Amino acid sequence: MPSAKVLKNTQYIELGSYQYWPVLVPRGIRLYTYEQVPGFLRENPYITDGYRAYLTSRLCIKSLFILSNETVNIWSHLLGFFLFFSLGVYDMVAVLPMVGASREDYVIYSIGLFCFQVCMLCSVGYHLFCCHRSEKTSRRWMALDYAGISIGTLGCYVPGVFYAFYCNNYWRQVYLVMVLAMTLAEFFAQIHPLYLTKKWQKLRSVIFSSVVAYGLIPTIHWIWLSGGFSSEIVQDFIPRVFIMYLLAAVAFIFYISKVPERYFPGTSDYTTMTTHVLHRAVYLRSADAQLAAVLSVHVI
Repeated sequence: MPSAKVLKNTQYIELGSYQYWPVLVPRGIRLYTYEQVPGFLRENPYITDGYRAYLTSRLCIKSLFILSNETVNIWSHLLGFFLFFSLGVYDMVAVLPMVGASREDYVIYSIGLFCFQVCMLCSVGYHLFCCHRSEKTSRRWMALDYAGISIGTLGCYVPGVFYAFYCNNYWRQVYLVMVLAMTLAEFFAQIHPLYLTKKWQKLRSVIFSSVVAYGLIPTIHWIWLSGGFSSEIVQDFIPRVFIMYLLAAVAFIFYISKVPERYFPGTSDYTTMTTHVLHRAVYLRSADAQLAAVLSVHVI
């Protein structure tokens, strides 16, 4: 049984419509149904329960340790941050020295790793503070999350372009400048007051999809410069590129179709919603990009 001191600072609440599932949470925090939360939190009507809302920054942080429909989102990104950090340290301490990596290789690998780490932390921040009582604060964290996605995408491009065009400095600079320009354009687009609204949700999806799809252009160019699909190096790396784009496509389809919760509303509020599938795909895509960067150092 909890001590009297604990009970004094906590209260029993119900998890939305789960009337017989009381949990012990900090005082001042409760969970709401979709109809009870403010409009800016109503992103997915098929997620019917488990919403945090009307919280101060302090209570947002405390809600990290309660079960809500954002718990998996928060902790999957937080654990993802530590996972990529561990993999990065291992690669730089054990793997890169073993393959004879140069200082330049360490810099490029570090850039990719840093971008993935920033992406993870920005998403942790958004999913943790999106329930803030101030809509303005919530939108700022959303903007930071989108910025993190852009930086994460940049982290996939930089090592790929750098090593794909390692022997062709002109095209390497052209494609790196283009990627950086698109990333900056995404940042500046967020300045528009309508960018983060539901009205522009489809436009946001088109912008991010276009940035990802742009990678097909340097990929096709690299295949041509390398001698086509019969080239050994193309045969080694093109399956990884295919896997990365396949994961991105699957994640995007799940995201826009809101599957599985569309067909089972209310049954996946805490476990298998669309964003959870999206995040797992992002992890696999990022991990594959990291591995490809290490293999590129070894091949070159």
